Amino acid sequence: MMIVLNLIKGLEKIGVPYRLNDYSYIKKHPEEMACIIGKPHVLFDRNWVNPVILGAGIYSHPVDYPDLFKTYPNVKLLLVPGEWMRQMFEPYYGNKVLAWPTGIDTDDWQPLVGDKPIDFLIYDKIRGSGEHITKTLDQHNLSHLNITYGNYTHKDLKDKLAQCKAVIFLSESETQGLAYQQILATNTPILAWDRGGYWQDPEYYPHKVKYGPVSSVPYWDERCGEKFVDTSNFEDVLKKFLINIKHYSPREYILENLSLEKCAYNYLNIVQNTIHQ
Repeated sequence: MMIVLNLIKGLEKIGVPYRLNDYSYIKKHPEEMACIIGKPHVLFDRNWVNPVILGAGIYSHPVDYPDLFKTYPNVKLLLVPGEWMRQMFEPYYGNKVLAWPTGIDTDDWQPLVGDKPIDFLIYDKIRGSGEHITKTLDQHNLSHLNITYGNYTHKDLKDKLAQCKAVIFLSESETQGLAYQQILATNTPILAWDRGGYWQDPEYYPHKVKYGPVSSVPYWDERCGEKFVDTSNFEDVLKKFLINIKHYSPREYILENLSLEKCAYNYLNIVQNTIHQ
């Protein structure tokens, strides 16, 4: 839903009209492009005649639908949220797969000014993985709060970010990573665990799919903060991060690459280019 809502916000910001779930209109205009974002059953459960762009926000791996483009030849393009996922899909679907991220609402996720007495907010998406991290922080007298994936509201996250100078982001992999990008939009730098390795979704790995490397921060540059591979190099990267903390500019990265407007323009260009193919 966030993918759709943020695309809509972006289209409105750049003044591009759209129709949302107007099945009556699209059925009467079979020559027009249908953009299906979300669960693929919207494609599968209807008899589509229109050319279709499917995604993002679809199924997790092509092994579930290896004959997608053969079964549905009117699907012209498949969108996935990020580049490593595109590369995972490419052997199955070739050049019909494109990476497209939805935008971040930088009006909602603003820099949080004021005194920030806590050194780090630990964003934990891998329960039980942060023991070494917290021990190291304690050894360096660095204060910290925690927030756990799936157990907070946006207000909770903003309230804790308002108290913290930086974030340690713990995740195995992200297809786009809306949460860490929302954090970056508040101009809060991140120290991210980016271990690489295999995509380890238990529904697929290792019995169905072995793919790597993945990333926990697929949209990133040096303005965002620092990355560490595992606990063995965490302390060294932590020292570098603390030395450079005032020089990071993560919001600048988001505004340049992942704003609502930027991502809406990119989506519009994808649609227009696909129409003219």
